[in-house]
Amino acid sequence: MTRIIAGAAGSLALAVPRSGTRPTSDRVREAIFSALEARDAVDGGVVLDLYAGSGALGLEAASRGAAEVVLVERAKPAADVCRRNAEAVTRALGRGAARIRVVPRSVASYLESAPSGVDLAFVDPPYDLDEGALARDLALLAPLLHADALVVVERSARSPEPTWPAGLAVERRRDYGETTLWWAGATPAQPDLPSHPA
Repeated sequence: MTRIIAGAAGSLALAVPRSGTRPTSDRVREAIFSALEARDAVDGGVVLDLYAGSGALGLEAASRGAAEVVLVERAKPAADVCRRNAEAVTRALGRGAARIRVVPRSVASYLESAPSGVDLAFVDPPYDLDEGALARDLALLAPLLHADALVVVERSARSPEPTWPAGLAVERRRDYGETTLWWAGATPAQPDLPSHPA
C-alpha cells in the first residue's frame, strides 16, 4: 500500500498501477521530503514529477504545500491511476489545493514545449531506461528550471551517475539499498564570451 506520508493529505491511500512501474518506497520518499523541507524547497513551488507512475512523489509535494504539480506519464494505465490519485488528493486538500495536472505524454515530448519556472523536479525513470535517453531528458529539463531549483533523480544503485547537462550540477548521492538518489541544483547559465577578430 502506498500512502501520502505527511502534509494536509497525510495518510491518504494511493492507487498503484498493476504493472510497469516501480513505486518509490515510503522510506526513500520520507528521506527525500525530509531533506526538501529542511531546504524549504516544496512550499509554494512548481513541481514536475517525470515518469510519474502512481504520481506519489508529485502528490506528496502537493500535500506538503506545492502550488502547482505536473505529473508526466506516457503509459495510459499509469496516467489513469495518476488522474484518480490526483482527484483524491485534491479532494483531501480542499480549498487552496495545489493545481495538479496529469500529462499523458512522453517526458521528452512534454519538456520540449513545457513552460519554464520549475522549482523542483523528480526524475524517476524505469531502471532499464537507456542512459542516453535520461541524459537527453535532463538536458531538456535544465533550461526550464528556476535559478535555485532542485532535481532529484532516482536510479538503480547499479546504474552509472547520470550525465549532467549544462545548467545542472550534482550536489550529492545517497544510497538506500537498491535505490540511489542523485541530487542536483540548477546553475546559472554562463554568458557567451564575445568573440575576438583574428
